[in-house]
Amino acid sequence: MRELFDVHLNEDDHPLGRDGLAAALREADVLVPTLGDQLDAGLLRGAGERLRLLANFGAGVDHLDLSAAKARRIVVTNTPGVLTEDTADMVLALILWTVRRASEGERSLRAGEWDGWKPHGLTGHRVGGKALGIVGMGRIGQAVARRAAACRLSIHYHNRRRLPPEVEAETGATWWADLDAMLGAVDILSINAPHTPATHHLLDARRLGLMRTSAYLVNAARGEIVDEDALAEALEAGRLAGAGLDVFEHEPAVPARLLGLPNLVLLPHMGSATMEGRLAMGDKVIANIRAWVDGIRPPDQVLEGWA
Repeated sequence: MRELFDVHLNEDDHPLGRDGLAAALREADVLVPTLGDQLDAGLLRGAGERLRLLANFGAGVDHLDLSAAKARRIVVTNTPGVLTEDTADMVLALILWTVRRASEGERSLRAGEWDGWKPHGLTGHRVGGKALGIVGMGRIGQAVARRAAACRLSIHYHNRRRLPPEVEAETGATWWADLDAMLGAVDILSINAPHTPATHHLLDARRLGLMRTSAYLVNAARGEIVDEDALAEALEAGRLAGAGLDVFEHEPAVPARLLGLPNLVLLPHMGSATMEGRLAMGDKVIANIRAWVDGIRPPDQVLEGWA
């Protein structure tokens, strides 16, 4: 970026905060926000006249008020595709760690509680042969399905639109038009949908109640899709066997109620945290900015309607 543009970099990774973001929006032609930068309508209304591009460092844009950006005729781009495989790897890791109780075992060993192998010590469940339900069968959902099929999981999915037959055939995936019906038929549920008004608390108390008491839930998409209080209650009451979370509704805050649950694997939103993925994200950001500067439609433009 320094070679191409006159830039101000946030080199120590600290969140700018609302005041810092407001100052940057007033001064910049282009802002490169990250997931931790919540750009709401108030901030975007106060942006300077120079601001014309938000080149988001990440695929998800639910932290950006797109309506406010559109009203100000600010172009928004993102970095899709480059995090697919990394995130799918983490979903599979969460499934394995959750179902096999690996996190409980690791904590027990570190705490000095492990006193040797026992026939019934920390027995989890075999992953192969289980039914995996995927909510959101986009790029990441399909990458999860390919990995899960290799582990001999049967694949079920709920999506707004059914996938083409050739995509279903690749993993033997079964489409469920009715999410509620699918929830009662699977052993493991993976959330891979984007956060939108339609998916906010999609997994609420009612839907969690439709799942088997022996089932597991894994979420590496967005925390807002799962009602955390309802999930904690289901886990505490034994209405779910366990869960694995890489995302939370009010990050970086994690409810104390979740922290105290033994049958819950918790990770600090690291699903896409690989060096290769971060470098690829940066390359996409720069490509989007360069296209915009040259008067060309950016390759990853989110908002339509103008160049």
